[in-house]
Amino acid sequence: MLSGFLERVLPASQRRTPDELAQDLDLSVGDSRAKRSAFWTMLTLSSVIAAGGVLTDSTATVIGAMIIAPLSTPIMGIALDIVRQSRTGAVRTVVLGCLLVVGVGLLFSLVVPGGYDLLQNAQVSGRTSPGLMALVAALATGAAGAVGLARRDVAAVLPGVAIAISLVPPLVVAGVCLGKADLWQAAGALVLFLSNLLALVFAGMVVFAASGYGKPREHRNRRAARRAYLALGLLFAAVFVPLAANTAATVLITVWTNRVEDAADRWLSGQPDSSVTSVRLVSRTMHVEVLVDESAPSTDDLLADLRGRIPAQFHVVVDTTAGQRVDAGPVGG
Repeated sequence: MLSGFLERVLPASQRRTPDELAQDLDLSVGDSRAKRSAFWTMLTLSSVIAAGGVLTDSTATVIGAMIIAPLSTPIMGIALDIVRQSRTGAVRTVVLGCLLVVGVGLLFSLVVPGGYDLLQNAQVSGRTSPGLMALVAALATGAAGAVGLARRDVAAVLPGVAIAISLVPPLVVAGVCLGKADLWQAAGALVLFLSNLLALVFAGMVVFAASGYGKPREHRNRRAARRAYLALGLLFAAVFVPLAANTAATVLITVWTNRVEDAADRWLSGQPDSSVTSVRLVSRTMHVEVLVDESAPSTDDLLADLRGRIPAQFHVVVDTTAGQRVDAGPVGG
């Protein structure tokens, strides 16, 4: 049954040979000088384009950088190296490539004004708080990319894979955040990149092994294979923990803000033509923005309704369209 499924996904008639795959993924095979020149040139240009797209908050520009970024090639080369138990320098290329992209981000951070709030930029905020779904999507994208590389007839999917898997943009964001001394946001962007990198490597390993690109069983170095799998597993665990924690935090914040919004709706129910326009959590303060024709009612009832429903350490601040700001105080009193 499994062999039948694999034959449907990777039919032997369309499967690339190991030499064909190595020609695409190994920068040291064939005309290595031309390959390396193309790789570093396109990576540098894609980094500059991504930095420009990030700082101007242009999704179209960032997508353009994703399409031409060649970083997925040596990453898939790592997967092939693990399966074939070979060393082609793919790890070194990826590390140096990452340093180059982060360096471009650091350079571009010099043009960012001192008081600029990075989190107001959707291209930054969207890449500094990854969750578990980002890892799931990256695994599926990595599998699609590996199948596209292993089959001769589906190479057309690779541009879509390049758009779906975020490699260069989060590294640029990490560089910009490092340049602005925002270490926490830089760490979030690096976690996103690492999760995507590991997903590519893992999915590539599965597809390449299923395609028969590995060494014959009698020639395998089982000890080296175990070390590689152990290292990959530890890296996956290291990335999984912050992704899971961030996902849990995001869910909790959503629950708490919804509870505050419901309580605020009840709080304003006695005033006609009044409504809650937004609720957002900043640090430990719930900011409630309301539309009112008159002064807002006393916040005592709002705090009383929220007790036991959100953490007692949270503060509540009410901003009205009349220009009034009311610091209601901590929920716990």
